[in-house]
Amino acid sequence: MPEAPKNTLKPTADYNLELKNKKTLQFIEDVTSNADEVQKKVLEEILSRNAHVEYLQTRGLNGHTDRETFKKTMPVITYEDIQPHIDRIANGDTSPILSSNPISEFLTSSGTSGGERKLMPTIEEELGRRSLLYSLLMPVMSQFVPGLDKGKGMYFLFIKSEAKTPGGLVARPVLTSYYKSIHFKDRPYDPYTNYTSPNETILCPDSYQSMYSQMLCGLWQHKEVLRVGAVFASGFIRAIKFLEKHWRLLCNDIRTGTIDSQITDQSVREAVMKILKPDPKLADFIEAECSKDSWQGIITRLWPNTKYVDVIVTGTMSQYIPTLDYYSNGLPLVCTMYASSECYFGVNLNPLCKPSEVSYTLVPTMAYFEFLPVQRNNGVTSSISVPKTLNEKEQQELVDLVDVKLGQEYELVVTTYSGLYRYRVGDVLRVAGFKNNAPQFNFICRKNVVLCIDSDKTDEVELQNAVKNAVNHLLPFGATLAEYTSYADTTTIPGHYVLYWELSLNGNTPIPPSVFEDCCLTIEESLNSVYRQGRVCDKSIGPLEIKVVEPGTFDKLMDYAISLGASINQYKTPRCVKFAPIVELLNSRAVSSYFSPKCPKWFPGHKQWSNNN
Repeated sequence: MPEAPKNTLKPTADYNLELKNKKTLQFIEDVTSNADEVQKKVLEEILSRNAHVEYLQTRGLNGHTDRETFKKTMPVITYEDIQPHIDRIANGDTSPILSSNPISEFLTSSGTSGGERKLMPTIEEELGRRSLLYSLLMPVMSQFVPGLDKGKGMYFLFIKSEAKTPGGLVARPVLTSYYKSIHFKDRPYDPYTNYTSPNETILCPDSYQSMYSQMLCGLWQHKEVLRVGAVFASGFIRAIKFLEKHWRLLCNDIRTGTIDSQITDQSVREAVMKILKPDPKLADFIEAECSKDSWQGIITRLWPNTKYVDVIVTGTMSQYIPTLDYYSNGLPLVCTMYASSECYFGVNLNPLCKPSEVSYTLVPTMAYFEFLPVQRNNGVTSSISVPKTLNEKEQQELVDLVDVKLGQEYELVVTTYSGLYRYRVGDVLRVAGFKNNAPQFNFICRKNVVLCIDSDKTDEVELQNAVKNAVNHLLPFGATLAEYTSYADTTTIPGHYVLYWELSLNGNTPIPPSVFEDCCLTIEESLNSVYRQGRVCDKSIGPLEIKVVEPGTFDKLMDYAISLGASINQYKTPRCVKFAPIVELLNSRAVSSYFSPKCPKWFPGHKQWSNNN
């Protein structure tokens, strides 16, 4: 199969960026033109190297590497199906259970299982595959925006906490794994990976010190910045809000060439001091801009050479587009790649398209891809129907990469080099077009997710159980919950969950505000560890809010849905609302509002592990 172009280790006299970009773009041409052949070889390679692993042997694959036998023999699975095998590895079993290569660490998925992060097995060589995908992004971008090698990128990148499994393997988010690897820390010379943030500021475990030092370096180098970004849109907006709160301290540091005493990490201080020099003129400029009444266009005002904002704004992140447009004066919002803890998938070959038109071309060398057709239910909630379990016929009828149909929606299924076989990722994609023989997909949604602010994903069952736990606080007052729905409110920074409750009051005792606050906290305590980490550690999610609405509100909601064409026979209250007129209706009938009084409990790792950080 085609080889990805290799990076040059250091800038030599014969370093030729144009030639390097040309080779990268030719690689994309080759793998997309021969997508089916590449996919066939990927599957053969995965199955042949793992022929003797326990998981494949016990299912009777017997060393076969062809597609037909693979599809007939291997079941399509969810996380719960392989969780016993993953638990064995986490507890120290080093036999070849899922992969012939040793499992080097676990990547913690933001999707959850039983309220805990999923553990995705990975092997050392996957870091190379992730680096490969990263190496494709800027040669593609350079076709649309020339000269990006002449300046720097200001990216707000962070590591998150990690834990050790009982068997001693590290468990951490995929980006933390990548930033801590030599592939990132000791990355070869590449003008496109020239960032304003020194590695030490990115790798600082204290989120405040990391954000402060990255912002300080970004401001000091403001004229060199050609592109700005973060992983998620929510993260970049948090950085702007951080600047709004702390610009006076940052200006003082730039004016005096010193670092605020709250930055105590010595490696961070040393790295920043290599960049920072006193610049009173720059401090005056930043102070003048930040003092203005309006922060509209603050990005282009402070970083005047910025050409685009590089953040994920697809799926649930699309809710942040108006805010980004406000701060950036309408700069292009660019989504460059599509990836998850399970696998890195593909790239956006038309990066300057509108956010609503973003499509990703899956790179056929990354994994073996299959697609499960899904149907969309008609109705006001536009829900997507994905079968939880598949019968034998459905398992064999999954579609290969080159056989998907334009306009059809599918759930993505992957077989990876790290030991996942026909694994349902949970992402729903729609075929938007083709690059040669490789399909391009719009990301539609995560299956079953109803609420999301940052990297959290709360599904309907989890929300229902959390609410069920909370309403116990109402029983002593003769009150019950008649109906409820929820909303991810991103008008606040950080965003927060809002629950609308309609109560049936059977008693005369008034319910004190503290009881509703207890309800808020109980819901938060009942939600998954990713949500709780966002509240406690990352501060990326604000306190949960309960709004009590007038009696009859949910009847009004039903009437409104029916007026839009929903069937009165099939209507059921949506457990999450996004449509602005519905949110306005609910807010107009709110009679009281309560917030969680404190953060829920959270610690790194799974509940059953001791905290071995």
